[in-house]
Amino acid sequence: LGERTVQIDCDVLEADGGTRTAAITGAYVALHQAMGMLVGRRILPKLPLRGAVAAISVGILDDQLLLDLYYQEDFRAQADFNVALTDLGEVVELQGATEAAPFLRQRVEQVLALAARGMEPLFRAQREAIRKL
Repeated sequence: LGERTVQIDCDVLEADGGTRTAAITGAYVALHQAMGMLVGRRILPKLPLRGAVAAISVGILDDQLLLDLYYQEDFRAQADFNVALTDLGEVVELQGATEAAPFLRQRVEQVLALAARGMEPLFRAQREAIRKL
């Protein structure tokens, strides 16, 4: 990018885990669009993006893992996580906290596995949105 800075501001005024993660997923599409514009204007020689980034929420409710929590689930969850991954499966962000009792470390692996499965439709939606730009 040279001496350029890209700032993507996602103002989420009333949010649960799903709203915050949707903002991250949509922000990648906006970033891709902005970078594509710079390439189209020959300011950049190629897209400087290594891969897509998307995010999803995972919670533990009644000792069950739930994907993409809605407000009532997020509010009642014993623990909740926001997970951002690349389309290559790399972890960008893993944020989690318990609201009740601690959980075993192995639970984090289960959270990541469920999040990764839940990301596939998000990456498909991003690719489709970018194709339509």
